[in-house]
Amino acid sequence: MDARNTATLRMKRLDKAELRELLFRISIVLKGLNAILEIAGGIALMFISPRLIARWVDPLTRGEFAEESRDFLSNYLRHAATHISLGGQHFIVAYLLGHGVVKFFLVVALLRNKLWGYPAAMVVFGGFIVYQIYLLALYGGLGLIALTIFDVIVILLIWLEYRAVKSHGK
Repeated sequence: MDARNTATLRMKRLDKAELRELLFRISIVLKGLNAILEIAGGIALMFISPRLIARWVDPLTRGEFAEESRDFLSNYLRHAATHISLGGQHFIVAYLLGHGVVKFFLVVALLRNKLWGYPAAMVVFGGFIVYQIYLLALYGGLGLIALTIFDVIVILLIWLEYRAVKSHGK
């Protein structure tokens, strides 16, 4: 190989590295935004009664329910809102807060290039995937499938970034 081909090959590798890092950062920022929404949702849910939730869901789903009484989302929301117990609400609050805080903590570690954060995030996010697969087996759902695929991609990007960070000694 001559010097020109070597330089071109080096540019292609650099472009791949930059693309990998960009995709990694975007996916981690999205995870961070999701964590913030989960934390905010958990905090908000602490102050909202199950009866108030049912009163809010009814007008939101009434039009859709009237048009198509078999609409999955409308039926699911109506059923969930009318059957949520105080204990169920406490579980949801704890889940959202715990899930959001852990995820946010790991996102901060990854964005600060903390070496321990990469394997920790892969293990924790992998655990989330296992739970999502369990939920998929019970309930199904395209949204859950999309979230699970996104999480698998995020773990792959974390792994690739971890390898790159370790090999360059950042």
